[in-house]
Amino acid sequence: MSCGIVLLDPHGRVLLAHATETSHWDIPKGHGEEGESPDVTALREMVEETGIALGPERLKDLGLFVYRRDKDLHLFAARASAGEFDLSACICTSMFPRRSDGTLIPEMDAYRWASIEEIPRYASRSLTRLFETTLSLAELHRSL
Repeated sequence: MSCGIVLLDPHGRVLLAHATETSHWDIPKGHGEEGESPDVTALREMVEETGIALGPERLKDLGLFVYRRDKDLHLFAARASAGEFDLSACICTSMFPRRSDGTLIPEMDAYRWASIEEIPRYASRSLTRLFETTLSLAELHRSL
């Protein structure tokens, strides 16, 4: 299970992070550490993958979602206020070895706000399917 945060801006666009050396963008998410609660995992992953620190009181628990055959997601939502985050200042401190030579590279290397219509163009098939079939970004935008 991975835990993540669907961070929306005031216009209902979702924060996506580009997965280094791939063609897809994703929400900040990852696996929990031993004894870590899902909300703590989601907040830690947000900091590690973007540098954005949110307080736990800002999270709305969205629950558990089927994501892929081998992975479920426990998701939380939060709203960013206008101008609160400068995406050009985002930085990923979570590193992994490059497949070709083992050099450590950041897990994420670029950031963007994506509208509902842009999700299929940027996001992975699994994330696109989740937003199109199970977790409506339009409804989430209205409810936050």
